[in-house]
Amino acid sequence: MAVPISQMWTVATYVLRQRWSGRKRYPLVLMLEPLFRCNLACAGCGKIQYPAHILKKQLTPEQCFHAIDECGAPMVSIPGGEPLMHPRIGEIVEGMVARKKYIYLCTNALLLKEKIDLFKPSKYLTFSVHLDGQREHHDLSVCREGGYDIAMEGIKEALRRGFRVTTNTTLFDGADANSVRAFFDEVMSLGVEGMVLSPGYTYDKAPDQKHFMGRARSRRLFRAILSNRKKTWKFNMSPLFLEFLMGKRDYQCTPWGSPAYNIFGWQKPCYLLQDGYVDTFAELLETTEWSHYGTESGNPKCANCMVSCGYEPSAVNDGFGSLSGLLAMAKATLFNRYADRGALDLLNQPAKPVHAFNPLVQIESPSTEFEETRA
Repeated sequence: MAVPISQMWTVATYVLRQRWSGRKRYPLVLMLEPLFRCNLACAGCGKIQYPAHILKKQLTPEQCFHAIDECGAPMVSIPGGEPLMHPRIGEIVEGMVARKKYIYLCTNALLLKEKIDLFKPSKYLTFSVHLDGQREHHDLSVCREGGYDIAMEGIKEALRRGFRVTTNTTLFDGADANSVRAFFDEVMSLGVEGMVLSPGYTYDKAPDQKHFMGRARSRRLFRAILSNRKKTWKFNMSPLFLEFLMGKRDYQCTPWGSPAYNIFGWQKPCYLLQDGYVDTFAELLETTEWSHYGTESGNPKCANCMVSCGYEPSAVNDGFGSLSGLLAMAKATLFNRYADRGALDLLNQPAKPVHAFNPLVQIESPSTEFEETRA
């Protein structure tokens, strides 16, 4: 099982306590962004596009701890930017571990070998390494040649030292299902705990706006990838969310399930959309017009979203929130091969993106100004 029993138990009991207390909206994962600065400039990311004076800012450990305590979610994801560029990231993680939060430190792993001595192996800490597929595809996706090999070396070093490691893969239009499946074989052979998957989201600031998929194309791609599954593949995700990606389930978005906190405050309404900021988590829950978001709302910004931070909380709530959901989750865990002849036919069809890849959207590596701020 890719998710440890202790973590599953913590999440399950947390969800049940929220249900029993009658709380309708509660967080599962705090998306804590201590900085936006990064040592990559991926074409599909909108974070690195902030102006230089914003990229120089970062949260203090005290601000991070206050957000964690205020939110109360059992899990914390630390995206960015590149968290390992934060000069006090070791102190931040240590404080989270002391609070017994399950942490996913999201990193491109370019600095992992250099920074790994800042951390101690713990059941509460997982390095979630960004890999968007096999070597050529990943390097193209992150706009840096050699990025894949550096990341793989970081993974191997973290595993050698006894850390929990997962991979985090975002798929865009034109992804080759056979290549993705071969990539699964590669990373599982390393001994990682599991894999995380999500379709890309259309960040307004992302330089490449042409390769985000609509819902129908996302379901088609994930059906091809996740059907006829190998026993060796393990996913560090809700099995019901994976069924959602394959088109076997339909969920409404739970944007409050993964609230985002960064240098501007609590982001409305979610990690992916920026419709303003508030000072407190209570204010986020109470003042956000939640009915304006999700596919059912008619909001065009939400129309094609199937991203894990919005829909995996929905799947987790379904799985742990009712007997029928629990049975469905157990079935999806035990019977996860999903034999599908039609999906095999999809694997034999060439990947045809709606828009051909334009190398002009690739971005040069971040300037030396960003590199200097690492110290």
